[in-house]
Amino acid sequence: MSFEKYPLVLLFLVLIFAGWSGFSPQDTRFTWILEVFPVVIALPILLLTYKKFPLTYLCYTLIAIHAVILMLGAHYSYAKVPLGFWMEDWFGWTRNNYDKIGHLMQGFGPAIYVRELLVRTSPLKQGKWLAFLSVAVSLGFSALYEIIEWAASLSNPTDTEAFLGTQGYIWDTQTDMFCCLIGSILALLLLSKLHDKGLSEVRKR
Repeated sequence: MSFEKYPLVLLFLVLIFAGWSGFSPQDTRFTWILEVFPVVIALPILLLTYKKFPLTYLCYTLIAIHAVILMLGAHYSYAKVPLGFWMEDWFGWTRNNYDKIGHLMQGFGPAIYVRELLVRTSPLKQGKWLAFLSVAVSLGFSALYEIIEWAASLSNPTDTEAFLGTQGYIWDTQTDMFCCLIGSILALLLLSKLHDKGLSEVRKR
């Protein structure tokens, strides 16, 4: 598949999934909007920059997967996603941990997004500082998201309970950010070489 067509196919699949996600969500419409808000913000930016600053195949793929994870959680609300209940049965957990998949991806995807932006727009190149900043910025966004959740809960405690998804777990915020940390480190360990190859291909275009 050509580079021009691949992002369009991903966009088409994400839009189809978005339609399904927004059709009769299990919780309130307000909760759904809060959950998909990152997708709503990212999509116009990606469309506007597609011609002037196309991303690597890897970045577009991770963004699409990230969007699907968010929209799946938005449709059911994170505490009620069937996959989370299946994992609860498989591993003997006492709560639906689908939200931890979302927060793992909150590190896994952004670590590569940040890495790409730093390599392509700054003097910083491959090395320890690139890895450190990729993880640090991902954690920063994770912390910002937790602050947004907190602010939303203060503004409307009733309608934002599902958005928080704590399920009574007092360490939910801390473990969310820990999952982000693990995800970002795993992404750099597993995907850096593949990402470097993708960056080389982008430079040739």
